[in-house]
Amino acid sequence: MDRRSLMKKAGIAGVLATGIAPAVHAQAAIRWRLASSFPKSLDTIYGAAEVFAAQVKAMSGGKFEISTHAAGELMPAFGVVDGVQQGTVEMAHTAPYYFFGKSEVFALGCAIPFGLNSRQMTAWMYEGNGLKLMREFYAKYNIINFPGGNTGTQMGGWYRKEIKSVGDLKGLKMRIGGFAGKVLERLGGVPQNIPAGEIYQSLEKGTIDAAEWVGPYDDLKLGFNKVAPFYYYPGWWEGGPQLDFFINDKAFNALSPENKAIVENAAAHAHTVMQARYDARNPAALKQLVGAGTKLRPFSNDLMNAAFKESIALYEELGSKNPDWKKIYADYSGFRAEQNLWFRFTEATFDRFMQAQKL
Repeated sequence: MDRRSLMKKAGIAGVLATGIAPAVHAQAAIRWRLASSFPKSLDTIYGAAEVFAAQVKAMSGGKFEISTHAAGELMPAFGVVDGVQQGTVEMAHTAPYYFFGKSEVFALGCAIPFGLNSRQMTAWMYEGNGLKLMREFYAKYNIINFPGGNTGTQMGGWYRKEIKSVGDLKGLKMRIGGFAGKVLERLGGVPQNIPAGEIYQSLEKGTIDAAEWVGPYDDLKLGFNKVAPFYYYPGWWEGGPQLDFFINDKAFNALSPENKAIVENAAAHAHTVMQARYDARNPAALKQLVGAGTKLRPFSNDLMNAAFKESIALYEELGSKNPDWKKIYADYSGFRAEQNLWFRFTEATFDRFMQAQKL
Protein backbone atom coordinates (compact mmCIF):
# COMPACT_ATOMS: atom_id res chain seq x y z
CA MET A 1 0.00 0.00 0.00
CA ASP A 2 1.47 3.38 -0.94
CA ARG A 3 1.78 6.32 1.47
CA ARG A 4 -1.10 8.36 -0.01
CA SER A 5 -3.53 5.44 0.06
CA LEU A 6 -2.53 4.63 3.62
CA MET A 7 -3.25 8.17 4.77
CA LYS A 8 -6.68 8.17 3.13
CA LYS A 9 -7.76 4.86 4.66
CA ALA A 10 -6.18 4.97 8.08
CA GLY A 11 -6.44 8.67 8.91
CA ILE A 12 -3.95 10.49 11.13
CA ALA A 13 -4.27 8.06 14.03
CA GLY A 14 -3.57 5.12 11.78
CA VAL A 15 -0.60 6.81 10.19
CA LEU A 16 0.91 7.60 13.55
CA ALA A 17 0.36 3.99 14.62
CA THR A 18 2.37 2.75 11.65
CA GLY A 19 5.23 5.07 12.55
CA ILE A 20 5.08 6.81 9.15
CA ALA A 21 4.78 10.57 9.88
CA PRO A 22 3.49 12.99 7.24
CA ALA A 23 5.94 15.63 6.04
CA VAL A 24 5.61 18.88 8.01
CA HIS A 25 7.29 22.09 6.87
CA ALA A 26 7.47 24.36 9.91
CA GLN A 27 7.99 28.00 9.09
CA ALA A 28 11.29 29.29 10.47
CA ALA A 29 11.11 31.97 13.12
CA ILE A 30 11.90 35.47 11.89
CA ARG A 31 14.05 37.88 13.87
CA TRP A 32 14.46 41.48 12.74
CA ARG A 33 16.09 44.55 14.23
CA LEU A 34 14.53 48.02 14.14
CA ALA A 35 16.69 51.13 14.54
CA SER A 36 14.81 54.17 15.85
CA SER A 37 15.81 57.81 15.47
CA PHE A 38 14.43 58.55 18.95
CA PRO A 39 15.39 58.02 22.61
CA LYS A 40 13.53 55.50 24.77
CA SER A 41 12.50 58.24 27.19
CA LEU A 42 9.93 59.50 24.66
CA ASP A 43 7.20 56.90 25.14
CA THR A 44 5.02 58.55 22.50
CA ILE A 45 7.31 58.73 19.50
CA TYR A 46 9.80 55.95 20.32
CA GLY A 47 6.88 54.01 21.76
CA ALA A 48 5.29 53.67 18.32
CA ALA A 49 8.10 51.28 17.35
CA GLU A 50 7.41 49.21 20.46
CA VAL A 51 3.69 49.15 19.68
CA PHE A 52 4.48 47.97 16.16
CA ALA A 53 6.86 45.23 17.31
CA ALA A 54 4.41 43.96 19.95
CA GLN A 55 1.63 43.79 17.37
CA VAL A 56 3.79 41.86 14.90
CA LYS A 57 4.71 39.35 17.60
CA ALA A 58 1.09 38.93 18.73
CA MET A 59 -0.34 38.51 15.22
CA SER A 60 2.35 35.99 14.26
CA GLY A 61 1.93 33.92 17.41
CA GLY A 62 5.47 34.79 18.44
CA LYS A 63 7.02 33.52 15.20
CA PHE A 64 7.98 37.00 13.96
CA GLU A 65 9.88 39.10 16.49
CA ILE A 66 11.36 42.56 16.03
CA SER A 67 13.76 44.02 18.58
CA THR A 68 13.60 47.82 18.87
CA HIS A 69 16.72 49.89 19.42
CA ALA A 70 16.88 53.55 20.44
CA ALA A 71 18.96 56.15 18.63
CA GLY A 72 22.65 55.49 19.23
CA GLU A 73 22.32 51.83 20.16
CA LEU A 74 22.92 50.38 16.70
CA MET A 75 23.56 53.57 14.76
CA PRO A 76 23.15 57.34 15.11
CA ALA A 77 19.67 58.89 14.93
CA PHE A 78 20.37 60.27 11.48
CA GLY A 79 22.11 57.12 10.21
CA VAL A 80 19.06 54.89 9.95
CA VAL A 81 18.32 55.42 6.25
CA ASP A 82 21.85 54.32 5.38
CA GLY A 83 21.41 51.37 7.74
CA VAL A 84 18.24 50.19 6.04
CA GLN A 85 19.50 50.92 2.53
CA GLN A 86 22.65 48.86 3.11
CA GLY A 87 20.80 46.07 4.92
CA THR A 88 22.67 46.61 8.20
CA VAL A 89 19.24 46.46 9.86
CA GLU A 90 15.99 45.21 8.40
CA MET A 91 14.04 48.34 9.30
CA ALA A 92 13.94 51.74 10.97
CA HIS A 93 11.42 54.10 12.52
CA THR A 94 12.10 57.74 11.78
CA ALA A 95 10.91 61.12 10.55
CA PRO A 96 11.66 61.14 6.80
CA TYR A 97 12.35 64.88 6.67
CA TYR A 98 15.56 64.35 8.66
CA PHE A 99 17.06 63.17 5.39
CA PHE A 100 16.23 66.13 3.18
CA GLY A 101 19.99 66.49 2.63
CA LYS A 102 19.84 63.37 0.46
CA SER A 103 16.85 64.81 -1.41
CA GLU A 104 14.23 67.39 -0.49
CA VAL A 105 11.62 64.81 -1.51
CA PHE A 106 12.10 62.99 1.82
CA ALA A 107 10.29 65.94 3.46
CA LEU A 108 7.15 65.34 1.40
CA GLY A 109 6.81 61.97 3.12
CA CYS A 110 6.80 63.67 6.52
CA ALA A 111 5.95 67.39 6.66
CA ILE A 112 6.70 70.60 4.82
CA PRO A 113 5.93 74.14 6.00
CA PHE A 114 2.24 74.97 5.49
CA GLY A 115 1.54 71.44 4.33
CA LEU A 116 -1.13 68.86 5.11
CA ASN A 117 -2.49 68.34 8.60
CA SER A 118 -2.41 64.84 10.09
CA ARG A 119 -5.78 63.66 8.80
CA GLN A 120 -5.08 65.08 5.36
CA MET A 121 -1.66 63.43 5.30
CA THR A 122 -3.16 60.05 6.15
CA ALA A 123 -5.79 60.56 3.44
CA TRP A 124 -3.13 61.44 0.86
CA MET A 125 -1.11 58.38 1.81
CA TYR A 126 -3.87 55.78 1.94
CA GLU A 127 -6.52 57.11 -0.45
CA GLY A 128 -4.57 59.57 -2.59
CA ASN A 129 -1.34 58.92 -4.48
CA GLY A 130 0.99 59.57 -1.56
CA LEU A 131 2.03 56.02 -0.71
CA LYS A 132 2.45 55.07 -4.37
CA LEU A 133 4.53 58.13 -5.22
CA MET A 134 6.72 57.98 -2.12
CA ARG A 135 7.38 54.26 -2.60
CA GLU A 136 8.51 54.91 -6.16
CA PHE A 137 10.94 57.47 -4.77
CA TYR A 138 12.14 55.39 -1.79
CA ALA A 139 12.86 52.46 -4.11
CA LYS A 140 16.03 54.35 -5.08
CA TYR A 141 17.20 53.76 -1.51
CA ASN A 142 16.14 50.08 -1.34
CA ILE A 143 13.32 51.10 1.00
CA ILE A 144 9.65 50.19 1.28
CA ASN A 145 7.77 52.53 3.62
CA PHE A 146 4.67 52.25 5.78
CA PRO A 147 3.09 55.18 7.65
CA GLY A 148 4.22 54.85 11.25
CA GLY A 149 2.53 57.56 13.29
CA ASN A 150 1.77 61.25 13.33
CA THR A 151 2.19 63.81 16.09
CA GLY A 152 -0.57 66.14 14.90
CA THR A 153 0.20 69.85 14.51
CA GLN A 154 3.22 70.74 16.59
CA MET A 155 4.14 73.72 18.73
CA GLY A 156 6.44 76.43 17.41
CA GLY A 157 9.21 75.85 19.91
CA TRP A 158 11.09 77.36 22.85
CA TYR A 159 12.91 80.70 22.72
CA ARG A 160 15.31 82.39 25.09
CA LYS A 161 13.90 85.79 24.04
CA GLU A 162 10.59 87.05 22.66
CA ILE A 163 9.91 86.80 18.94
CA LYS A 164 7.67 89.79 18.28
CA SER A 165 8.13 90.01 14.51
CA VAL A 166 9.85 88.31 11.62
CA GLY A 167 12.84 90.61 12.15
CA ASP A 168 13.59 88.88 15.45
CA LEU A 169 14.52 85.73 13.55
CA LYS A 170 17.60 87.33 12.01
CA GLY A 171 20.71 85.60 13.32
CA LEU A 172 18.64 83.30 15.55
CA LYS A 173 20.34 79.92 15.97
CA MET A 174 17.49 77.42 16.17
CA ARG A 175 17.24 73.66 16.36
CA ILE A 176 14.52 72.96 13.84
CA GLY A 177 13.45 69.66 12.27
CA GLY A 178 14.69 68.98 8.80
CA PHE A 179 13.28 70.83 5.85
CA ALA A 180 11.84 73.78 7.82
CA GLY A 181 15.37 75.02 8.29
CA LYS A 182 15.47 76.03 4.63
CA VAL A 183 12.61 78.47 5.22
CA LEU A 184 14.07 79.74 8.49
CA GLU A 185 17.29 80.44 6.60
CA ARG A 186 15.42 82.54 4.05
CA LEU A 187 13.98 84.54 6.95
CA GLY A 188 17.45 85.25 8.34
CA GLY A 189 17.68 82.45 10.90
CA VAL A 190 20.44 79.90 11.36
CA PRO A 191 18.99 76.35 11.43
CA GLN A 192 20.59 73.56 13.44
CA ASN A 193 19.72 69.87 12.94
CA ILE A 194 20.19 68.29 16.39
CA PRO A 195 18.83 64.93 17.67
CA ALA A 196 16.33 65.01 20.55
CA GLY A 197 18.82 63.79 23.14
CA GLU A 198 21.19 66.71 22.53
CA ILE A 199 18.74 69.63 22.39
CA TYR A 200 18.51 70.43 26.11
CA GLN A 201 22.26 70.82 26.60
CA SER A 202 22.58 72.99 23.48
CA LEU A 203 19.79 75.30 24.67
CA GLU A 204 21.07 75.40 28.25
CA LYS A 205 24.62 76.31 27.20
CA GLY A 206 23.41 78.97 24.76
CA THR A 207 24.89 77.13 21.78
CA ILE A 208 21.46 77.68 20.24
CA ASP A 209 18.89 80.41 20.93
CA ALA A 210 15.76 78.37 20.32
CA ALA A 211 14.56 74.84 19.73
CA GLU A 212 11.46 73.00 18.66
CA TRP A 213 10.64 69.36 19.16
CA VAL A 214 7.00 68.22 19.12
CA GLY A 215 4.64 69.54 21.76
CA PRO A 216 3.88 69.85 25.47
CA TYR A 217 4.04 66.20 26.52
CA ASP A 218 7.48 65.52 25.02
CA ASP A 219 8.78 69.03 25.71
CA LEU A 220 7.94 68.71 29.41
CA LYS A 221 9.79 65.39 29.56
CA LEU A 222 12.80 66.95 27.85
CA GLY A 223 12.76 69.89 30.27
CA PHE A 224 12.92 72.71 27.73
CA ASN A 225 10.87 75.01 29.96
CA LYS A 226 13.80 75.08 32.40
CA VAL A 227 16.15 76.67 29.87
CA ALA A 228 13.89 78.84 27.68
CA PRO A 229 10.87 80.82 28.96
CA PHE A 230 8.93 81.59 25.75
CA TYR A 231 6.80 78.91 24.08
CA TYR A 232 5.38 79.82 20.66
CA TYR A 233 2.63 78.39 18.46
CA PRO A 234 1.76 77.07 15.96
CA GLY A 235 4.52 74.99 14.38
CA TRP A 236 3.70 76.22 10.88
CA TRP A 237 6.35 73.90 9.48
CA GLU A 238 4.68 70.80 10.93
CA GLY A 239 0.94 70.76 10.39
CA GLY A 240 0.85 66.96 10.33
CA PRO A 241 4.29 65.32 10.38
CA GLN A 242 4.16 61.62 9.54
CA LEU A 243 6.66 59.14 10.90
CA ASP A 244 7.54 56.14 8.76
CA PHE A 245 8.66 52.57 9.12
CA PHE A 246 11.40 52.15 6.54
CA ILE A 247 11.99 48.50 5.59
CA ASN A 248 14.81 47.09 3.47
CA ASP A 249 13.16 45.93 0.26
CA LYS A 250 14.98 42.56 0.14
CA ALA A 251 13.99 41.79 3.73
CA PHE A 252 10.36 42.70 3.08
CA ASN A 253 10.10 40.85 -0.23
CA ALA A 254 11.47 37.70 1.42
CA LEU A 255 8.46 37.59 3.77
CA SER A 256 5.48 35.33 3.16
CA PRO A 257 2.21 37.01 2.09
CA GLU A 258 0.91 36.42 5.63
CA ASN A 259 3.87 38.17 7.25
CA LYS A 260 3.69 41.04 4.79
CA ALA A 261 0.06 41.53 5.82
CA ILE A 262 1.07 41.41 9.49
CA VAL A 263 3.66 44.15 8.94
CA GLU A 264 1.18 46.34 7.07
CA ASN A 265 -1.51 46.01 9.73
CA ALA A 266 0.87 46.42 12.66
CA ALA A 267 2.16 49.64 11.11
CA ALA A 268 -1.38 50.97 10.65
CA HIS A 269 -2.11 50.16 14.30
CA ALA A 270 1.01 51.99 15.50
CA HIS A 271 0.15 54.89 13.20
CA THR A 272 -3.18 55.35 14.99
CA VAL A 273 -1.84 54.80 18.50
CA MET A 274 0.87 57.45 18.24
CA GLN A 275 -1.44 60.35 17.49
CA ALA A 276 -4.01 59.14 20.01
CA ARG A 277 -1.31 59.29 22.69
CA TYR A 278 -0.24 62.80 21.74
CA ASP A 279 -3.80 64.10 21.57
CA ALA A 280 -4.63 62.54 24.93
CA ARG A 281 -1.48 63.66 26.78
CA ASN A 282 -0.69 67.12 25.40
CA PRO A 283 -3.52 69.09 27.11
CA ALA A 284 -2.51 68.23 30.69
CA ALA A 285 1.16 68.80 29.89
CA LEU A 286 0.42 72.26 28.46
CA LYS A 287 -1.48 73.20 31.61
CA GLN A 288 1.44 72.02 33.71
CA LEU A 289 3.93 74.05 31.69
CA VAL A 290 1.87 77.24 31.89
CA GLY A 291 1.30 76.66 35.61
CA ALA A 292 5.07 76.46 36.08
CA GLY A 293 5.58 79.87 34.45
CA THR A 294 5.96 79.14 30.75
CA LYS A 295 5.09 82.21 28.65
CA LEU A 296 2.78 81.03 25.87
CA ARG A 297 2.81 83.25 22.77
CA PRO A 298 1.35 83.13 19.22
CA PHE A 299 3.57 83.92 16.25
CA SER A 300 2.76 87.33 14.79
CA ASN A 301 0.81 87.65 11.55
CA ASP A 302 3.77 89.28 9.78
CA LEU A 303 5.98 86.31 10.67
CA MET A 304 3.37 83.78 9.52
CA ASN A 305 2.78 85.63 6.24
CA ALA A 306 6.51 86.00 5.56
CA ALA A 307 7.12 82.32 6.29
CA PHE A 308 4.27 81.28 4.00
CA LYS A 309 5.55 83.47 1.17
CA GLU A 310 9.09 82.11 1.45
CA SER A 311 7.83 78.50 1.66
CA ILE A 312 5.85 78.75 -1.58
CA ALA A 313 8.78 80.47 -3.32
CA LEU A 314 11.08 77.66 -2.17
CA TYR A 315 8.74 74.97 -3.53
CA GLU A 316 8.64 76.68 -6.91
CA GLU A 317 12.43 76.85 -7.01
CA LEU A 318 12.77 73.19 -6.12
CA GLY A 319 10.32 72.26 -8.86
CA SER A 320 12.58 73.88 -11.44
CA LYS A 321 15.61 71.77 -10.53
CA ASN A 322 14.41 68.55 -8.88
CA PRO A 323 12.19 66.38 -11.16
CA ASP A 324 11.14 64.09 -8.29
CA TRP A 325 10.04 67.09 -6.24
CA LYS A 326 8.16 68.59 -9.18
CA LYS A 327 6.24 65.38 -9.81
CA ILE A 328 5.32 64.54 -6.23
CA TYR A 329 4.71 68.09 -5.00
CA ALA A 330 2.28 68.70 -7.89
CA ASP A 331 0.14 65.84 -6.63
CA TYR A 332 0.60 66.83 -2.98
CA SER A 333 -0.32 70.48 -3.52
CA GLY A 334 -3.39 69.58 -5.58
CA PHE A 335 -4.58 67.26 -2.83
CA ARG A 336 -3.91 69.97 -0.22
CA ALA A 337 -6.07 72.49 -2.11
CA GLU A 338 -9.01 70.09 -2.25
CA GLN A 339 -8.63 69.14 1.40
CA ASN A 340 -8.47 72.74 2.60
CA LEU A 341 -11.61 73.60 0.64
CA TRP A 342 -13.45 70.74 2.37
CA PHE A 343 -12.06 71.39 5.85
CA ARG A 344 -12.94 75.08 5.56
CA PHE A 345 -16.65 74.26 5.58
CA THR A 346 -16.57 71.40 8.08
CA GLU A 347 -13.70 70.69 10.45
CA ALA A 348 -12.36 74.24 10.73
CA THR A 349 -15.79 75.85 11.22
CA PHE A 350 -16.84 73.27 13.80
CA ASP A 351 -13.52 73.55 15.65
CA ARG A 352 -13.67 77.37 15.79
CA PHE A 353 -17.17 77.26 17.23
CA MET A 354 -16.40 74.61 19.82
CA GLN A 355 -13.20 76.28 20.97
CA ALA A 356 -15.13 79.50 21.64
CA GLN A 357 -17.54 77.73 23.99
CA LYS A 358 -17.15 77.49 27.74
CA LEU A 359 -17.57 73.82 28.51
